[in-house]
Amino acid sequence: MKKVSIIFSFRNEEKNIPELVTRTNKVFDKLNNWKYELVFVNDDSTDSSEKILIELQKNYPIKIINMSRNFGVGPCVLAGFDNCSGDCIIYMDADLQDPPELIVKLINKYEDGYDVVHTKRTKRLGEGKIYLFVIQLAYKIINMFSNISLPANVGDFKLISKRALDSIKRQKEFDPYIRGLSVWVGFNQTFVEYVRQPRHAGQSHFSLFSSRPGAAVQFIRAITSYSLVPLYFGIILGIVTFLFSFLLIFYALYAKFSGIAVAGTTGIIITISFFSGIILMTLGIIGIYIARIYEQTRGRDKYVIKEIKDYKSTD
Repeated sequence: MKKVSIIFSFRNEEKNIPELVTRTNKVFDKLNNWKYELVFVNDDSTDSSEKILIELQKNYPIKIINMSRNFGVGPCVLAGFDNCSGDCIIYMDADLQDPPELIVKLINKYEDGYDVVHTKRTKRLGEGKIYLFVIQLAYKIINMFSNISLPANVGDFKLISKRALDSIKRQKEFDPYIRGLSVWVGFNQTFVEYVRQPRHAGQSHFSLFSSRPGAAVQFIRAITSYSLVPLYFGIILGIVTFLFSFLLIFYALYAKFSGIAVAGTTGIIITISFFSGIILMTLGIIGIYIARIYEQTRGRDKYVIKEIKDYKSTD
């Protein structure tokens, strides 16, 4: 009998966990030939989430991984990867926006021979039009500049086979963009479609600009993890501005000898601001790559686990 490990990275989800566990357990009434474990990675919750899980652990195969502090989604997912025992894994959010009932289709695709099964959102209920537009634009930019092709409207909810997971875990990046790695690793890939529901209860911990795990940060990480194009873009900007500066010099000389009045301080300020902006942007791009190198060479652990509370396995 095969086994699937379902990984949930969460923080303060006391209102969602009971419903999540109940619905996930019912799924396996339709998968009689599968065993499962629920791996809950607790990102330093301050509510009653852990107490609820400990109580549920009496009746369900729940493993609780308590992080030593708030690390963010990425490190928590990696902790789940390193502490699961399934023939394949599924990782998903704990807020019930991603329906547990879709697990059946994911496993069916796995049984058909696929190693990575993504979920594609045909609709995203409860999310604003501006937010959705920004997300769509981000996908297009990432695919334009990176050497991987991220399917549009595909999120973190997915199934990964053990051999694909082992390949992902062998990568030594300190702060990997897991959504990109699941595509980069290759193997047989497909997707199933679904309508993403509004959050079941509580408030989202995800935003566009928070440092962890903000969409803006993930966008930058996605590009810099799989492409050097931003650096080349900086070089091209440097060449263009260099040529532009020569044109300005020739224009200034021409104006001087032709008796044409040259713009005063306003023109100078605009020119300085233009070049300063380009220089700062290019330095910022270089700085991001240097920062990633620095993080990689520090040799720190990607996460720290405080404790693991395991269920009594019958394997």
